[in-house]
Amino acid sequence: MPILKSIVHTIDKAGSDAPATLTPAAAAINDSATMSELVAGLNKAYHGKAKAWGRFAEGDEAGDFTPRLSAYLADDQDFVTFSRELAGKITALVDDHLPLGGHLLIAHERQGDTDYLSLALLHMRQGFGLDAEQKVIATSQLNLTQPSLAARINLTQWQDDASPSRQYLSFLRDRGGKKLADDFATLLGAQEGVDASSETRTLLKAFSDYVEQEDLPEEQSREKTDAVIDYASDQASRGEPITLDELSELVDEQQPKAFYDYIRQQDYGLSPEIPPDKRALNQFRRFTGRAGGVSISFDSHLLGSSVEYDADQDRLIIKKVPTALRDQLQRS
Repeated sequence: MPILKSIVHTIDKAGSDAPATLTPAAAAINDSATMSELVAGLNKAYHGKAKAWGRFAEGDEAGDFTPRLSAYLADDQDFVTFSRELAGKITALVDDHLPLGGHLLIAHERQGDTDYLSLALLHMRQGFGLDAEQKVIATSQLNLTQPSLAARINLTQWQDDASPSRQYLSFLRDRGGKKLADDFATLLGAQEGVDASSETRTLLKAFSDYVEQEDLPEEQSREKTDAVIDYASDQASRGEPITLDELSELVDEQQPKAFYDYIRQQDYGLSPEIPPDKRALNQFRRFTGRAGGVSISFDSHLLGSSVEYDADQDRLIIKKVPTALRDQLQRS
């Protein structure tokens, strides 16, 4: 993962009543193994957080961030100047919304054939280390897990007019309050698209409905569930969308378009590419149990709808009996 350009500007603010001031860096940081590891650690933490997904707005709502970004990518403006102007605007957000400043990391990186621009307002946290004499000392380090502001742009998808993805921009929404997030989106000229959490839950429900319709054996159902969750979780960890075409091939290798066609026929309203939500993926699991010759297994989202648990009498109520099981019961 080469870092093409990176820089860190410092935004100072002593408290809620103090003004925020920018101390810009004089030059970009040379690429190094340390910087690559830092950006990789930031990306890993960022991919696991709740985010808004979307694209750049057009017309009057676009703002001036995209023209400046375009100028940088076209070599009409150098990286340091571009980053300083962006840091100045973020300093104004810190002044309005945050009690403390931080260090603004801006990095242009390449992963395979794809370029990304990442930015994050990081803070210092206290920790412990050892000096040359093996004595414990207090030390400070950048906290990569709790940035106040962060965004990530898939530059390659944004610049590719033929790309089907319209969700190439993401930014944090769970830190600093709604007004800060809204103003940050305005600064970027971001237009929100799909709701990642809602889309992920709908996709998982569509998968469960499909498995139920196909009336697959339990072992095969579990294998397909594991494959879907592994794929979606891997995409989430890399900050990439779930592609319905790829997912459909995983669900049924013999009929690679079957799940995709099922989604379209049932009109779930899903986008061709879905930003995965890790929280929704982590909550998707199966309840299983076996005792006294009885084996029960069902997807967690069915609890409360197709399956009810009566805690007082310790019993499960199944509202929709699987077809194969119903046939067996009727024949008996």
